[in-house]
Amino acid sequence: MAETVGWPKQDCEMLEQAAPMHDTGKIGIPDSVLRKPGQLDADEWAIMRSHCRIGYEILSSSDAPVFVLAAEIALHHHEKWDGSGYPGGLAGEAIPQSARIVALVDVFDALTMKRPYKDAWPVEKALEALREGAGDHFDPALVDAFESCLSRILEIKAAFDSSDVQEATQFSGATALTL
Repeated sequence: MAETVGWPKQDCEMLEQAAPMHDTGKIGIPDSVLRKPGQLDADEWAIMRSHCRIGYEILSSSDAPVFVLAAEIALHHHEKWDGSGYPGGLAGEAIPQSARIVALVDVFDALTMKRPYKDAWPVEKALEALREGAGDHFDPALVDAFESCLSRILEIKAAFDSSDVQEATQFSGATALTL
C-alpha cells in the first residue's frame, strides 16, 4: 500500500516494521475486557479504546524512528476519515497517512482471517466493506490504491496465510499488506 501511494522504499520498510506494533497498547487492557466472549458494554468499550493512548505512551518513550512511526500509528489507527473515530476525532488528512494505511489493511486482514469468533469473509465481501467505508471510515484515495494493488496484496496474503508465522500472531497480517 505505502509503495503504491508513493512512499520511498526506506519509509515502506520502516512502516513494515512499525505496523505490527499498532495494538501494543492492548497489553494494558484487562483480559476480562480483551477476551470477553460477548459484546462489550459502554464502560468496557471506554477501557478498550484506551489501548491507542497506552500504546502511544509505550512506543513514544523511544526516539528511534521506527518507534516514532509506530507510536504515531498506535495513537491514530482508530481515527476515521469522517472524524468519528478515536481517540482524537481527527478527520481527513489530519490523520497521519501511516495510520490511515494501517487502519485499512488491518480491517481487510481482520475480515479475511478466520478468528475464534467468526469465519473468514470472502475477499469480495471484504472489498465491498472497504468500498462502503470509503469517505466515512477510510480515506477514499487509499481504498482506490488498495484495489489497484489488490493482486499483489492477495499474493502476499496467500504466502502469509500459508506460513507458520501466521499462526504465531493474529496481528501481523497488516504488516505484510503494508508493503
